[in-house]
Amino acid sequence: MSALRLSKVLAVLALLAGSSLFAFPQSEDALAGEARLATVVLETLLVKGRAPKTGYSRDAFGPAWADTDYNGCDTRNDMLRRDFGGVTVERGTQGCVVLEGLLVDPYSGEEIPFIKGESSDRIHIDHVVSLSNAWQTGMFQRGPEERRIFANDPLNLLAVQGWLNQQKGDGDAATWLPPRKAYRCEFVARQIAVKAAYSLWLTLPEKQAMLGALRGCPEQILPTR
Repeated sequence: MSALRLSKVLAVLALLAGSSLFAFPQSEDALAGEARLATVVLETLLVKGRAPKTGYSRDAFGPAWADTDYNGCDTRNDMLRRDFGGVTVERGTQGCVVLEGLLVDPYSGEEIPFIKGESSDRIHIDHVVSLSNAWQTGMFQRGPEERRIFANDPLNLLAVQGWLNQQKGDGDAATWLPPRKAYRCEFVARQIAVKAAYSLWLTLPEKQAMLGALRGCPEQILPTR
């Protein structure tokens, strides 16, 4: 990548830092298209070792599933409504609480029916970049409000099969990729988007794994939500 090309991409990313959504002006379509390529954005991310886990706790990211967009619904139900098909919501909850739905798990491709109170444990909301990983790659330097927003950012959240979320744990791309190979490009692109939006760094093995995953999909773009 030329220095001029890189500087243009970095200029776009500077505007995105700290934002959960990637939005580009219509007048910058060409640059926006380039800046959204996962392979291009990956090269703008800092690479260094993980910081110590000292001070990390789930509580450092605020209460689980806070209503950070102030739509009256908690983040978990927001994500269930976004990622499920055939959603039924509970009356009297302002359309928030999901009673039933069907998840096509992105990590495995399996169809998983959801009934509130009966199958909740089968479906988790995964932090694609885990909170622990985020802490050790820059989030430890941020304030509690930014960490709360990060933990509830739809860009970093997916409804997925519970046991696969547990298997992933706080691993990064170097230690865990979805068993469904067809989804690996999208998965890695989402991790890159999150790292770019919050100015988090990568470890060298993490970057190498991302490059490997993207080798067969050089035109993969970053997700926007």
